[in-house]
Amino acid sequence: MSYYDHAKVISDTEYEQVKMSKPSYHGPDNIRSHDGMTPSLGERVMIDPSAVVLGDLVMGDDVSVWPQCAIRADMHRIRIGHRTNIQDNSVLHITHAGDFSEAGWPLTIGDDVTVGHSVVLHGCTIGNRVLVGIGSIVMDGVTVEDEVMIGAGSLVTPGKTLKSGWLYAGSPAKPMREITERERSFLSYSAQNYVKLKNRFLEESPTK
Repeated sequence: MSYYDHAKVISDTEYEQVKMSKPSYHGPDNIRSHDGMTPSLGERVMIDPSAVVLGDLVMGDDVSVWPQCAIRADMHRIRIGHRTNIQDNSVLHITHAGDFSEAGWPLTIGDDVTVGHSVVLHGCTIGNRVLVGIGSIVMDGVTVEDEVMIGAGSLVTPGKTLKSGWLYAGSPAKPMREITERERSFLSYSAQNYVKLKNRFLEESPTK
């Protein structure tokens, strides 16, 4: 066997090993029950194998959850609408009902929402066609209306309402200006772009 043939055999073997160890983006290892509740996933949902989702969670169709995300519906409900993407390292959680919060704060996210990298959403309500910028924090009792952009690194303090059609930024977040028609169109574009991207991952991924 020539050196070339030997090298080719090794390469083919390594390729088969890579194929065998290729992660699945279809779950279910990282989709966990808690307290008798198991997440309910819509059609064509992609959850990265390094992300964890658990509990009283309902996701719509074409949702994507990217590496290292944690979506923890352990003491209240989380609802995520169609075509929403939760990008890398984001944390989604709730506030339980108790002495300091009578009804608690569930987390509700609408359709066509882009949640940027390393975002924290905690016990808030996010409308449709919203962009939450990289590294932002949105706290308990916040309501974000439809078609809002939240700038990177923003802190939205508890109980605040973000009005439709505006860009908010800062810590604490404040209204900066009305969004342009081009920015408004980008909100839907961003969501659709992530639907296409996650479909590529699903197509290349083995099923379980």
